[in-house]
Amino acid sequence: MTSGILALLALGYTLIYGVAEIANMAHGALYMTGTYIFWLLTAPTLTGLMIKVSPIQLSLPIALIIAIIITGIIGAIIYRLTIHPVVEDILAVLIITVGVTLLFQSITAIQFSAARRSIPYLISGATTILGVTVTYSKLLSFVVSLILFAGLLIFIRKTKIGTAMRAVAQDREVAMLMGVNNERLYMLTMGIASALAAIAGILTTTEGFADPYMWGTPLYMAFAIVIVGGIGSIKGTLVGAFIVGYAGEIFVGLAGEVGFLRGAVALAIMVLVLILRPKGLFGRRIEMEE
Repeated sequence: MTSGILALLALGYTLIYGVAEIANMAHGALYMTGTYIFWLLTAPTLTGLMIKVSPIQLSLPIALIIAIIITGIIGAIIYRLTIHPVVEDILAVLIITVGVTLLFQSITAIQFSAARRSIPYLISGATTILGVTVTYSKLLSFVVSLILFAGLLIFIRKTKIGTAMRAVAQDREVAMLMGVNNERLYMLTMGIASALAAIAGILTTTEGFADPYMWGTPLYMAFAIVIVGGIGSIKGTLVGAFIVGYAGEIFVGLAGEVGFLRGAVALAIMVLVLILRPKGLFGRRIEMEE
């Protein structure tokens, strides 16, 4: 379950790098933004806000869909305004997206304060699987993660837009000569990746709370997973998530009181993979050839 949820966190990050070679460090900020939008649309009361907003309290499925769409649009706007002018400069993209993350964090903290906001359960209750109690919310996150992975693979391999994405990933100059509008494709890809970040944020936070600093752990976990699996590889992301997830759970089981250091395990695995196989387990070139 943990591995499937981690895979969901990394899916959007993998997509935007695989197509546009953009190391989007604002992925965590979009994860946070989608969660807060969902909270705004579902909360019965809105207290402690800098700017007063009347509660909307939509049904959870409708709020989920709206939050995903809005976050996708925000991601496309971020690309057009901040990333597009420097898209060829990897270092500049890194710096700008880190700046965007800190800007979103500051805006969120000012508007909503640093108070933790309770995110409503999409589905309540729990079940027992092989003697382990699993909440329906976590089970839903796992199932949705697998569905999104399968759906994204079908989308990339079977649709016209997906073909254009693969063409740009292989050679952006030739794809442009064949009539592909790289700028629009990058904006669309950023929008889809941002929507996936929102889905991950909402599904993985429904068992807890949201705060302006919640973006950090998802970001470095997603980064570690895509490095392990191979940057730009969708199936590598899934494999990397299972490696990181199982390693983290084993560490928690063995370490006990210091189990909170499971994040360090992910980073240690990432460093080890970089040393032994710099392109990751499923390097981008391998996936493109297949």
